[in-house]
Amino acid sequence: MKRVALLALALVSSVAARAETIAITGGTVHTVASPQPIEGGTVLIRDGRIVAVGRNISVPADARVIDAAGRAVTPGLFNGFTRVGLVDVEAVRESNDTAAKGAPIAAAFDVSTAINPLATAIPVSRIEGVTRVAVAPKASRGVFAGQGALIQLGDGFAPVFKARGFQFVELGEEGGELAGGSRAAALAAFKTALAEAREYQAGPTRYRQIGEKGVFANSADARALVPVVTGEMPVMVHASRAADLLQVIALKREFPTLRPIIVGAEEGWMVADQLAAAGVPVIVNTLENLPSRFETLAATMNNPGRMAARGVLVALGTVSRDEAMQARVVLQYAGNLVGQSRLPGGEGMSWAEALKTVTLNPARIFGVDKALGTLEPGKLADVVVWDGDPLDLMAAPAHVLIQGREVALTSRQTRLRDRYRTLDEQALPVQYRH
Repeated sequence: MKRVALLALALVSSVAARAETIAITGGTVHTVASPQPIEGGTVLIRDGRIVAVGRNISVPADARVIDAAGRAVTPGLFNGFTRVGLVDVEAVRESNDTAAKGAPIAAAFDVSTAINPLATAIPVSRIEGVTRVAVAPKASRGVFAGQGALIQLGDGFAPVFKARGFQFVELGEEGGELAGGSRAAALAAFKTALAEAREYQAGPTRYRQIGEKGVFANSADARALVPVVTGEMPVMVHASRAADLLQVIALKREFPTLRPIIVGAEEGWMVADQLAAAGVPVIVNTLENLPSRFETLAATMNNPGRMAARGVLVALGTVSRDEAMQARVVLQYAGNLVGQSRLPGGEGMSWAEALKTVTLNPARIFGVDKALGTLEPGKLADVVVWDGDPLDLMAAPAHVLIQGREVALTSRQTRLRDRYRTLDEQALPVQYRH
């Protein structure tokens, strides 16, 4: 009886914590649902969701008011590719859960159970306005890395809001090495595995009787790929070279329900028409402009803008750039798109379109745009109030709300800064004298 009473009290406390009504008033509200901002707008939040957005919104008497006059208000930022929460110290193997080299599984590997909500990298990006990220595993034994997760960067112990959000596959140069030395082998392994998954779906018992064979060492991997071949789960494919991107597009002819997402796509601008026609979205890094590898000889900062202009759905992620620690730089990438549009011969994006690449577009790519990505009634209240232009590196968040709950703008770095910035040197121990 006592346990029941305590549980009831905990539930009441939890509901009370979620039941706060917040009104963000007087700001320039960039809903992202519309390219035109709402000047002097109000965002009304109740129970973790947005209930009203616009001018002349009636503010309830019990609402906590956040004055955003002279400030910008946007949806929380969504980084489309990270490894946040899987690494504490990259050089320490025991603290790195991105890959499982010795595990008997590949496609069935699920990173959602390894996310550390206390990872120091989380508040570092949270205080910069990043509220959601996609977390991808890393391939180690073959082209299949496993199942990635979508997480929120709040300060609770339940970061995962969509486990098994996508499958991750490595093609291109790296995939070729993992598959035995050739990108052709990587593509063959990918196609064979999809065929095996389709066979498993048709008859799991028969699949086991025939014997676990082919690409996978066990039926768990084939089973994990069934939602990929049925289209219930997207498959994120890391590929860079234009020819490799065309191979990914071609897979849709053999597997019509496949939902590929290409990450990297440094030469995507060369096949933008084909990507758009096939409805294949991309997640890119806007700073890739040098031929650092043979498969990126045509890399250019115009790449995202050119693809978007041709109708490709483009989102941004920290691809190949400190993926586990610096999800916050995705905002810099978005700002670069605007800057690129202002250069002679540059092909970037407008301010409104650039903001979409870190809000609505990744939400659409991962199929969570009914809940995230814009400031509209009914959506989860991931909201950021900025002290300046959000795409300007000189601006910073004044308030960050994740699902209607305001989070503290502190991290390990800010605490160290505050501790040592005004340290009284007279209180320090006498230094060593030689």
